[in-house]
Amino acid sequence: MPAPSPTSTQDLLDITQDGHVVHVRLNRPAKRNALSDPLILRIHECFTTLPEDCRAVVVSGEGAHFCAGLDLSELVERDIRAAVLHSRMWHAAFDAIQFGPVPVIAALHGAVVGGGLEMAAAAHIRVADRSTYYGLPEGQRGIFVGGGGSVRIPRLIGVARMTDLMMTGRVYDADEGLAVGLSQYVVDEGQALTRAFELAARVAQNAPMSNFAIMHALPRIAEQSSGEGQFTESLMAAVAEATPDAQSRLRAFLEGRAGKVVKAPPAGAA
Repeated sequence: MPAPSPTSTQDLLDITQDGHVVHVRLNRPAKRNALSDPLILRIHECFTTLPEDCRAVVVSGEGAHFCAGLDLSELVERDIRAAVLHSRMWHAAFDAIQFGPVPVIAALHGAVVGGGLEMAAAAHIRVADRSTYYGLPEGQRGIFVGGGGSVRIPRLIGVARMTDLMMTGRVYDADEGLAVGLSQYVVDEGQALTRAFELAARVAQNAPMSNFAIMHALPRIAEQSSGEGQFTESLMAAVAEATPDAQSRLRAFLEGRAGKVVKAPPAGAA
């Protein structure tokens, strides 16, 4: 794992940068990185003001857990309007992760629960170490997901599995999470951050427009009819292929200056 130099003071988020990769670390270990309103606002601010030279982000949690979800100690009585606006604040923060300018890799360990799972689901790639466990205890708390989880999580694991997690309090371990689609990689305990940085460094070498197309077009195409999706795909392919970066990379391949795809699947890949 690189030893990045700090680009901001430590507060609710610890933000550092090494080359083209920015590391965003939740920094409330005493609260198991529970998501308070100030932390949600900092997440939104961070992902909407990334450095111009950032090509990928790694998000992780300080201490023993990635994120244990909503900080229930800050839960207050709200009227319906205030509750809707509160949920929309979370939506804006996590939309900034999923639909921001660069890919986001989440390094998961310990609790990935409730709002923590909603946040992880907004990332594009998730690496879990073997201490990771997943849960959605909202049913037992008398509440409902409010950070976009009802949209993102069923697209990863299906409605039936999410229903089971929320209704029964079932908890998945790291291997179960990999099997159902909550992560793409499982690594040994303590190695998630190292693997996430390796993946981020690789992703950061891609053509920026290709990464942007993958992040923004794929989830939207998945929601479209076949005909609409294919038309959107054609437009996005034309945009990506027309960039000088793509033209240069294609010439390098045709001239034998670029590597070919070989069979070497990474350990723990889904």
